[in-house]
Amino acid sequence: DQQVLKDTDWQLKGLNTKDIQANELNGKVVFVSFWATWCPPCIAEMPSMKELYDNYKDEVEFIFVSDENWGTISAFFDKKEYDFPVYNSLTIPPKALQSNSIPTTFIIDKNSKIHVKKVGAADWNSTSVQELLNKLIKKP
Repeated sequence: DQQVLKDTDWQLKGLNTKDIQANELNGKVVFVSFWATWCPPCIAEMPSMKELYDNYKDEVEFIFVSDENWGTISAFFDKKEYDFPVYNSLTIPPKALQSNSIPTTFIIDKNSKIHVKKVGAADWNSTSVQELLNKLIKKP
């Protein structure tokens, strides 16, 4: 019983990348993570996200969303050597992507179906996540 992302009027300000409208992502596999630099579970899962990002950044759209300013995030990224595309929400995220906790991460297919909604830290570069992404992007 997968939820489909219907309202994609979400506007995102790129902090280290270009601004985007969520509807630009229609037809693409998307990995969305809501996180913060002060959040211990967020920090714990970041190394596996970096590995996943490095492996799939050419085939999957990665959207890392934080309420923090670029100065705070940039200092964190410099220290950890991360280079994810980070955004601030300019408008309220679609209802299906809202959560009261961070980290919260979603994997969305090309038809806007949410395949994963995970609240809390996870090993994102696991075999099961890679198999799911490969299936969604139709990679053998």
